[in-house]
Amino acid sequence: MGSPSTILWHFVWASMLCVTLSACSVTETIKDVLSSTTPGDWFTGDGLLKGDQKVNAFVALNFENLKQDMARGHGEYLTSLSTLLGIPQDRRGAFFAYAQSRYPFVNTNGSGPSDVVALFAQDRPSHNIYTQ
Repeated sequence: MGSPSTILWHFVWASMLCVTLSACSVTETIKDVLSSTTPGDWFTGDGLLKGDQKVNAFVALNFENLKQDMARGHGEYLTSLSTLLGIPQDRRGAFFAYAQSRYPFVNTNGSGPSDVVALFAQDRPSHNIYTQ
């Protein structure tokens, strides 16, 4: 076993590596989403996120966690998405089941945040789970 200072150095180095990798992941996700859209379309003149872009931003920033919730058929990220989509409380169970049924599509190689947004936007009018 190494000296306390060596162990501390390894711990600090590992912590810095984790923070760096996490920051790179978030930065890449944001870059991918913003590069596929016009930045002015997302924000108001005051720099606030436009209301119609909240779902896009939420899915882009929480994509991996949302995929995990979709696989389980429940969870805080899926609940938050249902709120942003305006799913009534009494329809959330059906929405969660629907989202879980669409997980295989989302989990395929190449599917990204915009595919999830398109999936729910595309199916929105045709499914009673979205309306009261």
